Parts: sequence; C-alpha cells; structure tokens
Amino acid sequence: MANMVYGIPKAQLMAGDAMNRALTRMAHEMMEQLDPLENVVFVGIRRRGVPLAQRLADIIEKYEHVKCPVGEVDIAMYRDDRDPGELKIKVQEQQLPVDVTGRTVVLVDDVLHTGRTVRAAMDAILAQGRAARICLAVLIDRGHRELPIRADFVGKNVPTSQNERIGVQMEEIDGGDGVALYDGRMTR
Repeated sequence: MANMVYGIPKAQLMAGDAMNRALTRMAHEMMEQLDPLENVVFVGIRRRGVPLAQRLADIIEKYEHVKCPVGEVDIAMYRDDRDPGELKIKVQEQQLPVDVTGRTVVLVDDVLHTGRTVRAAMDAILAQGRAARICLAVLIDRGHRELPIRADFVGKNVPTSQNERIGVQMEEIDGGDGVALYDGRMTR
C-alpha cells in the first residue's frame, strides 16, 4: 500500500481482512457496553472517521438489528493549533442526523495521536447539544498524547516514534483498505 503523502511504507500493519476483523471486534464490544443501542449515535471525524463510523453502525445493525444514526463532524473551526482568522478554511456544516442531547455519542476516528483532534471534535459535538455520554472509537492508537484523552474502543495499539506516521486507507475514499507505518515527515 503506497501512500502519495507518506511515500513507501516501512511496515504493513493491517490489510483489508484484518481491518474488518478489528472493526467487528470493536462493534461487538460496543454491543456489550452501550445499552440501549437505540440511544447511540455514531459521529465520524472527517475524513476517514466517517466511513469507519458507518461500518461500525452497519456491523451493529447486522448483529443486533438496531440502526444507529451516523453523522460527521468538521473540526476545522475548533482546532487549537490554528488561528481560523489567518487560514482560508472552508468549514463544512456539521452533519448530525439527530439531536445529540441525552444520547450516547460514539466519536470515531482513524488514528489517535496527540488527542487534539478528539478534543476539537468533542467541542464541535457539544456545540450542537449536551450528549449524555461521549465515547471514543479509533482504528489505531499510536500513543504520544498531549491531552488526557483515551479511546474506549481500539482496533489496534501501535507504539510509534514521533517521526513515524500511520497511513490509513479506506475503500470509500482511497479505493482500498489498509494501514501502514511510514518513516519521516509528510512529502506533499
């Protein structure tokens, strides 16, 4: 799995089948821990968190016959590492299918790193209503937290160095599924 942004992978961490197994395991953990499922709404962080959220909801629907709503959140205006006035950011409207007030929100992202993206996403969700509970589901937890944020549901823990990168590819966006480890900085 070559990635245009990161270059040649150092190691392949997950192929499509392994990714599907991890998501199925995560969904089963959710089915056990999030009761009632009818109160759950999935919110994917743009970009790759959105198809991951949909896949988790689809797995739950397959096994439990409960259709959990799936939405998405744009964190651009909630980032603490950018001055929105200085950037030309096109902010997309939050697409939450239901009012989150009083509901269990499962926030979904592909990679958990410093925690700043998750903090921004929580701010964006709370700006829409007061969720009863917010849980975090990530495909990969790579460590190096800068904020006290922990995932409730993790596909795979991958200890990394600061100069390594994780690249996630999704069928819905990239034309194939996989997770790879890369050396060095991004090369755009």
